[in-house]
Amino acid sequence: MEPWLAILGILGTLCLGAMSPGPSFVVVARLSVTGTRADGVAAALGMGIGGLFFGCLAAFGLHVVLMHTAWAYLAFKIAGGAYLLYLAWRLWQGAAEPLALPKEGEGSPRGAWRSFVLSTVTQLSNPKAAVVYGGIFAAFLPESLPGWTWAVLLPGIFTVEFVWYLIVATAFAASRPKAFYIRSKTWIDRAAGTALGLLGMRLLADAARPG
Repeated sequence: MEPWLAILGILGTLCLGAMSPGPSFVVVARLSVTGTRADGVAAALGMGIGGLFFGCLAAFGLHVVLMHTAWAYLAFKIAGGAYLLYLAWRLWQGAAEPLALPKEGEGSPRGAWRSFVLSTVTQLSNPKAAVVYGGIFAAFLPESLPGWTWAVLLPGIFTVEFVWYLIVATAFAASRPKAFYIRSKTWIDRAAGTALGLLGMRLLADAARPG
């Protein structure tokens, strides 16, 4: 396969994967609704950094490591499942609490740095994302590539993840989605917490399953 075709194939497939709803979507949307524009940008940046990290690992054979080193994939599943259950618990715990929104001209109530850290950790805690990255690289990359390929591919991965979640953040920071969330906060948080909790329990169940 020609290098530029491999690059387009990888980036196109990753873009479709990023657009499918999951824990990352839930976290970015909520941070954007409950914070400021800076929170949304920071969350999108965290997702981009997480994608770049997986891209770098996949370039060095992450797919092979996870598929042939059972304990590494098991540890990844347990850590990811536990983190998703923690997020679910936090959402349920605070679902009925009144929302502290920043006033016009004020900074984020949590700080953009915390939004960045939360989104980055959420991205990195997803073991399925690691396997998807590794599988996509294995499917599209030929055995040898010129050096310039990586100089294009890795920034491209960051751009795909960052731009998509920036679109998500911008959409949910708009006045109508924010007003709807304020009215329905308790049920939305509980629904999001339930979804994340189910994903976390599924990962832990997979980890406990023999073979």
